[in-house]
Amino acid sequence: MSLEKQLNAIESRVDELIALCVGYKRDNNTLRSRENQLNEERSNLLRKNDMARTKVESMISRLRSLEQES
Repeated sequence: MSLEKQLNAIESRVDELIALCVGYKRDNNTLRSRENQLNEERSNLLRKNDMARTKVESMISRLRSLEQES
């Protein structure tokens, strides 16, 4: 194989690797963005869960106090 063909093969392979890196970088950015969205959603769900727990505990407490009054 001539030197020119070898260089062309190497150049072609480097171009393929660059394209792969660009694709991986894009995928990585997409995944990081999705991870941030999921973390935000998780935080919101945890907050809502805590609020619901507080409300239920309050209702139980009120029911117990009503039960004791009767």
